[in-house]
Amino acid sequence: MIYEPLHIDSFKEKAQLWASSFSNACIFNSNSFYDRFGSLSLMIAVGKKVAYQSDGLVDFEALQAFVDQYSEELVPGYLSYDWNAYFFVPECLLTFEENKVSIQANQPEDIIKQIEAQPLKCESINFKGDIQARMSRMEYSYAFNKLKEHIFKGDIYEVNLCQEFYAEKAKLNSFAAYQELNSISPTPFSCFFKHDDTVIISASPERFLAKKKNKLISQPIKGTAARGKTADEDAEIRKHLRNNPKEISENIMIVDLVRNDLTRSAEPGSVKVDELLGVYSFKQVHQLISTISCTAKPELNSTKAIRNTFPPGSMTGAPKISAMKLIQQYEKSNRGLYAGSIGYFSGESEFDFNVVIRTLIYNQKTGYLSFHVGGAVTALAQEEEEYQECLLKASAINQILSKKQKETK
Repeated sequence: MIYEPLHIDSFKEKAQLWASSFSNACIFNSNSFYDRFGSLSLMIAVGKKVAYQSDGLVDFEALQAFVDQYSEELVPGYLSYDWNAYFFVPECLLTFEENKVSIQANQPEDIIKQIEAQPLKCESINFKGDIQARMSRMEYSYAFNKLKEHIFKGDIYEVNLCQEFYAEKAKLNSFAAYQELNSISPTPFSCFFKHDDTVIISASPERFLAKKKNKLISQPIKGTAARGKTADEDAEIRKHLRNNPKEISENIMIVDLVRNDLTRSAEPGSVKVDELLGVYSFKQVHQLISTISCTAKPELNSTKAIRNTFPPGSMTGAPKISAMKLIQQYEKSNRGLYAGSIGYFSGESEFDFNVVIRTLIYNQKTGYLSFHVGGAVTALAQEEEEYQECLLKASAINQILSKKQKETK
């Protein structure tokens, strides 16, 4: 059913608030960023007809069978860095386009009534908890310098060193936190994902992998700089980022890694770099983003394409397997959902998945709240600069939590 609300912006707000009350819900919001590969502007999936959840490491054949069984449905879900997976078939799907919304549900008129009757209200995050660093500054220094030793020995060329910030027995209005984070840091792969006691609040700017018709697309991010305080300063920062040898080397090494990963899924000779070192600006930061694509092999299924490139190369390093072993050795906590991917499978074997970064994860039952940040270690990397980059990447999440902490004391 196609519905054209009198006030589309109000209906969007009400629909998202309505969705947040479900135990199983997913909101994908591109925040009006232009995407030449055609991502959805806003999509809301609620309820659960049936779900696939891995018991330990994901069985990709079983996941593919699940996706094939519901090939006419949109199937949202996630794959964690640790290779756990959860995907579901929603009972209701709302897809927004300009001034109208497509509603797929048994009783679409009832859905419209429920949403239109939803009172708009400004809720407080009401965060209560003490944020702690899993890795001390001294421990970060040790890990950073040991990883540089591995680089100079030739074990790796680049590795993404991440650290966790967390709170135990925390209290949080998770949907209000999502609204606030999306306001402070709107990004093209923003997401609110909820199932059972797990809530994922993501302001990700990065696409891991998408399949559009017979084309696979990956857009790794490597290279970050804070926004300037004036237009002139901002322009100078963009120019410096685009010409910074250290940032360029980070990005190009991951581009080469992704090109190599894609060859396992590609028609021979079809892997190409569509854009190298594009400078993209977001509300908090500037980023260097490259785009790599290929023509997928005709016999390639969706989950095989993902398996061939997972986890995202921008979150591991190069060579990938060696970097992942060192990540396991030197980081102080398991990444879990962080550095994994959230997205959806859709009809005609298409899919679109982000990289789980700039993301807050909260367990409503235990009160465990967590977010990770990281940065690339290369031969040219400087410890203090990389540590400050981590803090910059955490700034939006820290802003909403510290702001609400002060208000509730």
